[in-house]
Amino acid sequence: MRAFYGCEVTYPFVPQDVLDSVDSVRASLPNKYCDPKIAADLYHETLDEYLVADDVGLNVMATEHHAGINSLIGSNATFVGIIARQTRKARILSLGTLISLRKDPVRIAEEYAMIDVVSRGRLEIGLVKSGGSEMASNNGNPMQNEDRMWEGIDLISKALTHREGPFSWEGKHFTHRHVNIWPGPYQQPMPRLWAATGDPRSTAECGRRGIINTLVLRGPEGTRKAWESYKQARREAGLPPATRDMFAYAAMVYVGDTDEEGMRIGSKILWFLNTSLKTAPQMSRFLPGTAPPDAAPQIYRNKPRPAEIGSTVATKSASQNAAALMSITAEQAVAQGILFAGNPDTVYRQIINFQRAAGDFGHLNIIGRSGFLTHKEAVRGIKMFAREVLPRLEESKVHGGLE
Repeated sequence: MRAFYGCEVTYPFVPQDVLDSVDSVRASLPNKYCDPKIAADLYHETLDEYLVADDVGLNVMATEHHAGINSLIGSNATFVGIIARQTRKARILSLGTLISLRKDPVRIAEEYAMIDVVSRGRLEIGLVKSGGSEMASNNGNPMQNEDRMWEGIDLISKALTHREGPFSWEGKHFTHRHVNIWPGPYQQPMPRLWAATGDPRSTAECGRRGIINTLVLRGPEGTRKAWESYKQARREAGLPPATRDMFAYAAMVYVGDTDEEGMRIGSKILWFLNTSLKTAPQMSRFLPGTAPPDAAPQIYRNKPRPAEIGSTVATKSASQNAAALMSITAEQAVAQGILFAGNPDTVYRQIINFQRAAGDFGHLNIIGRSGFLTHKEAVRGIKMFAREVLPRLEESKVHGGLE
């Protein structure tokens, strides 16, 4: 198993009365409450954590969000470019550019090709759909959002792999008369593609394309359901069976000396759910085209009750999944497989048990520091995981999860 450490660069330093006064901390909170000096410290501390991860044998990842305290990484390519120069050994996962919001996929290809060259071939490219408040804050058109994503991925892939001079692209959503990126990527033919999606339809398309599918905080049942869709799509297309390397799972992780320490400090990461995913404004809840047909009707309903968390009654959209998790406790988070926390033996068992319940996977995406978890605590957790847990995961063999 490969492990990727990531930090959202969250900004928790806003008074609670201010947070309570806005309809969404992901779209409506005025940026006057962000002190650029504090933000600079957070950026530098996160980059230092990535250097620690690089030193102890972990890979690294960076995400992208917009207009809120849940992440200060508004430009994934910018942040990943810094990481590419500063690290030396780690694979670098960009997870990732909100592709359906970008007007020019060729520019995305240029950015990633450049980063792959700077890193000397250590980049892994994650391309994700956008939705909710990010669709609104980027002035995106929600209609045919998924179609734009897949066409954008096709154009990016061709731009990264084409070697014989200019080509033109006349697509449904994108038109580009002259594509000829310089430089091309360091990895040949191109870096591996990832996609963070959990609805079965999108996951099936990932399967047909051989894209690594990562599930984020979906728990064992939602994860298994999505991956079964991935595997079935490959069978129906006559493609080779899926391997564990095609699957990844993202969860919050913290390792302490004792179970008490691991849970106490790890529970701080839940700030990301309890605060930063506060309900998106109405204008983003009802954007047409942002959810698959089987999930869209649920958007019009109230937040799921605690008993419905992890339910397999219907497929949840990403926003509904987040809503169901906002009030969850650390103990519930562990039980649902979205937090792995405790001493090294406990965390190892939690991950292995999750694999047995959800299906085998080859990559663990660690949602690390968040909320008021300190830089010192984050560094200690990184070192503990790398020293006490990762070697055992690399040696483990989980059976029964694959075809």
